[in-house]
Parts: sequence; structure tokens; C-alpha cells
Amino acid sequence: MPRPSQLLHPQRDPAPLKPAATVLLLRDTPGGIEVLMTRRSLTASFAPGAYVFPGGGIDDADAQAHAHATRRPTQSDDHLTQAMAAIRESFEELGVLLALHADGSPATADDIAALDRHAPFVSQCAARGLMLAAADVYVLAHWITDRDLPRRFDVPFLVARMPDHQTPVADETEQFEPVWVRPADALARHEAGQFFIIFPTIRTLQRLKDYPSVDAVIAACASEQPLWTSCPRAGWLAGKEARYMEHEPPFGELELVTPDGQLLHTLDWQTEQPVPLLKNVQRLTAPNPGFMTGPGTNSYLVGDPRTGYIAIDPGPADAAHIERLWRAAGGQIKAIVCTHSHADHSPGAKPLQALCNPPPPILGLPSQPTARANSAFTPDRLLQNDELLALAGQASEGEITHTLRVIHTPGHAANHLCLLLQEDGLLFSGDHILNGSTTVIDPPDGDMNAYLDSLDQLDAACAAHGVGFILPAHGHVLGNARAVIAQLKSHRMAREAKVLAVMQADPGGTLDDWVAKAYDDVPPRIWPVAKRSLLAHVERIKTARVCPHP
Repeated sequence: MPRPSQLLHPQRDPAPLKPAATVLLLRDTPGGIEVLMTRRSLTASFAPGAYVFPGGGIDDADAQAHAHATRRPTQSDDHLTQAMAAIRESFEELGVLLALHADGSPATADDIAALDRHAPFVSQCAARGLMLAAADVYVLAHWITDRDLPRRFDVPFLVARMPDHQTPVADETEQFEPVWVRPADALARHEAGQFFIIFPTIRTLQRLKDYPSVDAVIAACASEQPLWTSCPRAGWLAGKEARYMEHEPPFGELELVTPDGQLLHTLDWQTEQPVPLLKNVQRLTAPNPGFMTGPGTNSYLVGDPRTGYIAIDPGPADAAHIERLWRAAGGQIKAIVCTHSHADHSPGAKPLQALCNPPPPILGLPSQPTARANSAFTPDRLLQNDELLALAGQASEGEITHTLRVIHTPGHAANHLCLLLQEDGLLFSGDHILNGSTTVIDPPDGDMNAYLDSLDQLDAACAAHGVGFILPAHGHVLGNARAVIAQLKSHRMAREAKVLAVMQADPGGTLDDWVAKAYDDVPPRIWPVAKRSLLAHVERIKTARVCPHP
């Protein structure tokens, strides 16, 4: 992980977490699932005025009254406590009672009328012979409040079927205006500014809307494990707060730049100024956005004014971009490294070199005869696999170093390499790993066997050097580096299995025939590019490594 000395911002401890529980009460209607929501008080200390699912803090009494609840054999003690808290809060806030008589019959209106919302809940239920129906409450998700917020909760989102013949009545103190709403309608009303909901509620409704029935939701929760767990992160986008879950592209960058969750980092893509990621890492995105380049090619500067800088992937020969890169380094560029020879990565090397005095060497691997004509590249010096490129300087605390380890990673291109910043656990992945898409493997210079082998090599290097983040040539920083690599390999192998099935079903087909079936999950406009990676899979399948025996 990055050295604390290289973090951009002083760190602070997030607010402590408080245990809580929330329950989504669901019912089936001819129009689909509906969920019960209420509006929080405008003076509430957390999410005032927001429409929410009923719930609240977990009390000690919730954990001490397990004997008064039904329980599934697979339901853990923690999940039982959470279910009991959700049942209690549903009654206190909305007068909804998830409880059963000894004969298994549900609580009645008389039971509800006999209970006082402000008196101890479990003892009242026990006095009437009621057991809390915790066995009918399931874990859907696990949310942890964002690190930047002043009040934080560790809260499971639970689901339960709304009891028949009960009508929710808000307590008019904490909760108001109970409403049944279809998830899709709640989201649409929120977008129209008519129904304020907060980030975890939005993301939960987005997933809930795809279920056809309450039974389908409950069946999805049968594993007793949350379908997702998230502690979101926030940054600025278009001048507004924007929040992201772990699987979303900006999350890793926010984790790198503001690990403690402070709302300080701007995510808008721009080409005029370098974006500091650490004190010793800057990103400057070239003004070449497009279908193949996403927001543009990321050039990186590693180093600081005391050590000088190594420039990684100077990008296309765009004079304004090259000058901005040179100025961001204060002219102190000690070396220029190209991860590979493609036209959006290496042509800027010589113009950048020409601006510097003395001229720094251009390092990398030469393009191979298999490369396309516009990818011709010859470095001043060839880099060796596992070679170290070191910057050193004097700081008040002593010598400071920034060391890049070279890793030869053919696959996307025969001369592709990645760079690992050892002191801070960062991997500069070029085009081998991208954020938001998978890289194209374009034979003959691209090779699927080599690509997969290189992924294994990168995983081993990440394990050996504690790499937590990947800095790609296109897109935001990726976190959880080894999980990203594992997912990429899994994706490629799943695609290959699909390609093999298509080939076996239509052995006389053409690449055009096969791509329409093997890539039927991507838009047809992607197929011309996908066909190049399809060819790489086909060539791999036809080798002895994966070809099935007759």
C-alpha cells in the first residue's frame, strides 16, 4: 500500500460505526413488487426528509431475547439479533407486527391494538403469547455508512413479506407518510426531484426492481449471506457529490487518493492540468478520447522535485499535451518509458525528449515484426524483465526513493510491459489491464496465451510486492488489484468457453458468424473490434493447450 508520507491529504479517523438494522417490507401486486417506505423527520440527525425503509439502532435487548423468536436452522445469532431489531423498529415506527401465535397463526389487529409502541416490545409480545417471526426475515445486503459522513452505521438491509391484513401507521415522530411504491417508480420519482432517497436506498432499489416476486427475492437470500456488501466512497463530479460502490470504476481511485474517505477528490476527466494521485504520482490525460481510448490515454509522472521524474506513456504526438507533461515535471524528466508501441502511447516520446535538457533516454521494448505499421517503435535502450528503474533524492527524513520494477507482459502487444512502483504498491498496467473494459488482443502481435500468462505473472508480482492499486493507461485507478486480475482471467475463460461452444455448434462458420453468437451480450457496434479478440481465442483453442481430444 502507499507510504503514508506520499498521501496527498492529512488523514483523520472516520466517525465510529453504530450497529443498526433496516427491513424492506415487500408485497406482490399485479404491477410487480412494492416496498414500504416512509419519510424521515425533517429534523432527523441522519438523512432528514429522506424516504427510507423502517429500521433503527440495535438494542442490547434485541440480543437478549432470542428465546422469544422463531429461527431458521441456518440463521446465525447475529442475523437473529438483526431480525429482532428490524421487527421491533417496524412496530415502533409503523405499527407493523411480524409475530406469530403458538399455533403459527399471524398476529391480529387486536394484538397490535393491545401493544404500546413506547413500552418494552418483547415482553409485551411474550405476555400475549406471541413469538417474533424472525425466521421470516432474511438478509438482503450489508451497508456500511460512507467514511466522510459525521454519523455512521453498520447496517444489514433485511427483507420480509408484509403480513396480510395489516395497515402501516407512522408514529408521526420519527417517520411520516408511509407509502407503498414499486422500486422503479421510486427511482423515477427521485430522478424527477419528487422523492428524496439516499445512496444506499437508490442502489438497493435498483437491484430490487429486477425481481418478479417476493418469493424470488427471498429465494435469492437463501444462502444467509448478503447479496452485496458496500461501504461507498464519494468524490466530486460535475461540481456535485457523487458516490460509488466497490465495483464501480471510480471507487479504486477514491480509495487511493482519499483512503480515509474525505470528500476531496475531483473525478471529472480533463486534459489541461495534471491530477495528483499521490505526492509522487501525477496523471495527465491526453486529449484523445474515443471509442478505443475511452477518456484518453493516461500519461503518468512518477517522482517528485527532489528526485526528478520518470514519464510513463507520453501518449500521442500532441504538442500541447507534451508541453503540459514537461511543465508538470518542471523539466526534470530523468527517463521516458513506453509500455508498448501503439500509436496512442509512444509517439509523444521523442517530442518530450526534445523538450528536456539534458535529453532523457526513451526506454521500452522495440516493436516486433508482427506489429502494425503505425506501431513502429525503437527505444534508446531496451528494458529487461525485472529491471529496476530507481529515482533517489534527499528529504528532511533522509533519502527518499521511488523504484519501478519492469515486468514484460506480452499479450495485448508483443512488446508490452508493465511497471510496479515497489515502495507504494502500485502497478502501472498500460493497456494490459483497463478500467471499464477488457483490452483487445489483436493477432498476430496480440496473443491470448501470452496475455493469460502475463496476467498470472502480474498476479504473482502483486502478491510478492503487496500491490493494492492498478493505474491503467485508460480509465480511473483500480483498487483491489489481485481481485481485478482474477476477474479479468475469469472473464476471458468464460468468453473462451462461449467461443468454443459456438465453434462446436457451427464448425463451418466464419468469424463474422461466430462473433455474433459469442459476443451476443455486447452491442453489434463492438463486434468489429471483438472479432480481433475472437480470433485470438480461436487460435488458442486450436492449439494443443485447450483443443479437446477427439
